[in-house]
Amino acid sequence: MLARRVTLLDVAADAGLSRATCSLVLRDSPLVAAETRERVQASMEKLGYVYHRGAASLRTQRSHTAGLVITDITNPFYAELTHGIESELDAANYVLILGNTADRRQRQDQLLATLHENAADGVLLCPAEGTPLETLNMLRRWQLPVVLLLRHLPNGSCDYVGADNILGARQATDHLIEHGHRRIAFIGGPATSSARRERYLGYSQSLEKHGIDPSAMPNLPGPPTRAFGYHAMERLVSVEMQPVAVLCYSDVVAFGALLALQAAGLTAGKEHAVIGFDDVAEASLWHPALSTVSTSPRSLGATAAHLLIERIADPFGERRQVILPPRLVVRDSCGQHGKGDAR
Repeated sequence: MLARRVTLLDVAADAGLSRATCSLVLRDSPLVAAETRERVQASMEKLGYVYHRGAASLRTQRSHTAGLVITDITNPFYAELTHGIESELDAANYVLILGNTADRRQRQDQLLATLHENAADGVLLCPAEGTPLETLNMLRRWQLPVVLLLRHLPNGSCDYVGADNILGARQATDHLIEHGHRRIAFIGGPATSSARRERYLGYSQSLEKHGIDPSAMPNLPGPPTRAFGYHAMERLVSVEMQPVAVLCYSDVVAFGALLALQAAGLTAGKEHAVIGFDDVAEASLWHPALSTVSTSPRSLGATAAHLLIERIADPFGERRQVILPPRLVVRDSCGQHGKGDAR
């Protein structure tokens, strides 16, 4: 015979307290005295009580789960982003469910459908390449609150959190030009993503400001991976008019570019200058240490999670867009470490 499931009433009887008091303990209410909390927790452990989240969600219409759907779980940027999200959600008693699309729309649709079927309270979404506006319309029909992260959709009326990509790319390109570089390549990033378009726009604006034609500069879109960064830089150093400076879509792309330079017997910061984008923890540990545009991934994550919690509480409130300022961090890979301040 199957054993009967231990209920909160059983816990209350064992602890000699009311069910309402035990429920307050489950919700971490500050109204419960420490001694009372310990009695309830001891009874739960003794009886083997397991919180039934599904039953609780039927009563409260909340599952206290939130989804995070990202494009590349192997990218250290997303690890730091997730840390910021999870810290904020945990403080609000939400459990995070993580899904990885590998930048594939079909996989994204499957993950979103699963979150909906399992009654997630909301979702943080970094849209896969080519995501149509219909995806947002679908989430609205499902009444699933959503905050877009890092990439936005054209004409999509939706909460959004991201970095000022245009300003960050402009800062990096200005820095390279101010230190004598006139031939600067831009490599990496999905061609249709809003983040890539914005970073390329900032790069182009800086070039034009200094009288340089962006169309005459090498522009190599591609997956934001080490492998692409390696092969793109390998291609650049093999041509006769090789650039002496490179702005990379992300730090991960820049790591690949640095490896390609090493393989060619060249050194970033000497023969070539390389700047990344994101400032993941690994960037400062590379040799040479990577100059990069810091987008504060943990702050981005925490801000997005806070916005989602507010959206869950107020589904019909005014839509908000939060753009965090970037900061250029100058290290060895651009050849100017110690010659200019981070900005």
